Amino acid sequence: MRQGLSIELATMLYALTYIPYVVLTRMMATTDDAQLGRPLTGLEILPGMLIVAAFLTVLFFFLSGWARDVQRVQIGGFALPFATRWTFWSGIFTALILVTVPLSYTFTNVSIPFMQLLMRGDVLIIAPLVDMVGGRRVRWWSWVALGLVAFAILVAFQAREEFGLPLMAVVTIILYTIGYFGRLFIMTRRAKSEDRAELRRYFSEEKIVAFPVTLLVLAAIAAAGGAQQSEELYWGFVHVWTSSQLPYVALCGAAVCLTGVLSALILLDHRENSYCVPLERSASILAGIAGSILLALAFGVKSPSMAEYVGAGILIVALVILSIAPRRAARREVEAKLAAEAVS
Repeated sequence: MRQGLSIELATMLYALTYIPYVVLTRMMATTDDAQLGRPLTGLEILPGMLIVAAFLTVLFFFLSGWARDVQRVQIGGFALPFATRWTFWSGIFTALILVTVPLSYTFTNVSIPFMQLLMRGDVLIIAPLVDMVGGRRVRWWSWVALGLVAFAILVAFQAREEFGLPLMAVVTIILYTIGYFGRLFIMTRRAKSEDRAELRRYFSEEKIVAFPVTLLVLAAIAAAGGAQQSEELYWGFVHVWTSSQLPYVALCGAAVCLTGVLSALILLDHRENSYCVPLERSASILAGIAGSILLALAFGVKSPSMAEYVGAGILIVALVILSIAPRRAARREVEAKLAAEAVS
């Protein structure tokens, strides 16, 4: 990645930002709120967290100057920023991810590392398929990293004594996978290049659509009433602002904003998805493991299993390969080119 954070540094910052996001979300789902007398549900956490994330993301657009790269549409006498056809649909797919990621940390009878392995594993399977459909070459180190991450998922899955998942967890995984497939496909077609302006434009236009669509859908469900999910969302829109958990909700919103920016820097790198996706996926899984350890130490939550620790170790090996192999290959290509020029 040129003229900005290297993809490795972006990955490290992404993991460090993801840890408090994991810890705080799980903590809110297991700690009693003073107003309710019980922990918040995932649907009660979502609205306030996404409102804060949307506000901070818009603030980031203007403070960073990224807003200058967004296309404008003329409405009356105003030129308003909006998405192209492709970034609009990417925003729709991103809305699915915005809803499902925080929900995945709130299933108290399913470990965070296990949910992350399942959700991230689906995306890892998708990555080379999107590359091949888009005509991108998948390098050997990307295949090796994909294989290692798949093996880590298999180890954790086989060690699990009970394979049943709550219905909401299954729905969460399916919607998350659909969201990432659509987003990666559009990224590959329209935005994976070395042009930094293209990256800024794509990310900004995508989020202009994703946050409003997500909040409007959740608000419509909350307004519909008549179901427990509607009541939980209504509480999340209206009553969360006087909740004792509000500071944690706001911090999670800030983490959503930061991880969104860093994830875009990784996934929109010009290299193939089979390289970028394992970096981003491994970082989030390792952050989930680290977050689970912190929760176990501070709140007595169940620690990750030995299989999950083994899986984390395998992921570290994959990250090392992805960091070293491309650089060695690039160095050999430069040396070969210089040698050829010297001969000619």
